[in-house]
Parts: sequence; structure tokens; C-alpha cells
Amino acid sequence: MSKIYLSYNQIHHSICEAIKTHKINEVFQPDLIIAIGGGGFIPARILRTFLEKRDQRNIPIQAIGLSLYEEIEIAQANNLNTEPQVTKTQWLNFASHSETSLLGRTILIVDEVDDTRQTLGFAVEELTKDIQREEVLSGMQPGESNTKIGIFVLHNKDKPKRRVLPEEVMKNYFAAVEMPDQWLVYPWDATDIEVHTELSKQKEVKETS
Repeated sequence: MSKIYLSYNQIHHSICEAIKTHKINEVFQPDLIIAIGGGGFIPARILRTFLEKRDQRNIPIQAIGLSLYEEIEIAQANNLNTEPQVTKTQWLNFASHSETSLLGRTILIVDEVDDTRQTLGFAVEELTKDIQREEVLSGMQPGESNTKIGIFVLHNKDKPKRRVLPEEVMKNYFAAVEMPDQWLVYPWDATDIEVHTELSKQKEVKETS
């Protein structure tokens, strides 16, 4: 499979254009970003630059850690036949003694790529549970807080997905780039950023190993 190397400049441009194309500031108006680590961290920070402030303040970014690709690598290395599952490595703690509530928020989940949709599906499912739990603690019925969840990804691969996102979430699903199922190499994974940037100037790089 060929590889596509992506530069920081290309990613910055894609995010800027996506904000305008999807009219995220006008239509969705997020007031909380949740970045899925580690691929969602840098896109989330670039994204915030183009999002309008709320009450004259930058939109806060919270981080969650989910592991899937590491589990796949471990399973392959150990010749395991079990299906790797998404696992939490870091999560929010809004529902207990936090100063920040999830209720009534317009939340934008950010990740680098929508591949099989397993990670995004898990994130939405677990976040929805947290919202419902906080609603119950606040004396509300599930859904009464009118909390909204949307998704922003740099790349959405055109391929069968293994998870289905709720319809209300898909209404606020934003992909900067729709693309075929190809191997993407992001600059934050580079060991030599100069070489990586040069490779990003080519449309595709054939994998020789």
C-alpha cells in the first residue's frame, strides 16, 4: 500500500478550509473540545485557532486517551486471535467534583482520522454515559440537558465502518478531507521532520519494505 505523508502546513490549511466549508462557527458553535490522544491533540489546538471565542475566552480543550492501534500491535506481536478492543488510558472526571459540567455543552470530539470508527464510536458511547450520569445526579431525565456532541476529523477514509454513530451525532460530523483507504503518515509521528516534509510534497510514496 502506498503512503501519503502529510505536512503541518497541509494540515493547517485543511483545518482552516474545513471550518469555512462546514460553517462550524455558524452552525455548530462548539464551547468544549475533547481531543482524543495522541492523534487528536495537535489538530484540536489548530482547530481552536479558527473557532470563535465564547464569552471572550478561548474554547477549552480537554483530553482523553484511548488505545486501539497499540492493542492491535500487541495482538499481532503475540499471535493472538482475539479481537482487539478500545480501552481507556485517560478519561474525563466532570461528573464528580469538577468545576466544569458537561451538561448543556456543545462538545466537539477531535481526532486525526476516522478509519474503522471503533475509537470514535467508543468515545461517543462513553461520553454519552457520562452526560446521562450527570443528568441523573442533577435530577434530570436522560437527554433533558440538551447537550450536543459533534465530531471533527482531519481525514475520513471511505471504507466500511465497524461502529455506527448515533444519528444526532452524524448531523454534526465534520471531516476536513474525505479520502480513499490509504496509509496516512502524520508529521507528529515523524522521526526526521525535514525528510518527512520533503516526502509530503509527493502525492504518494510507494512502500518498499
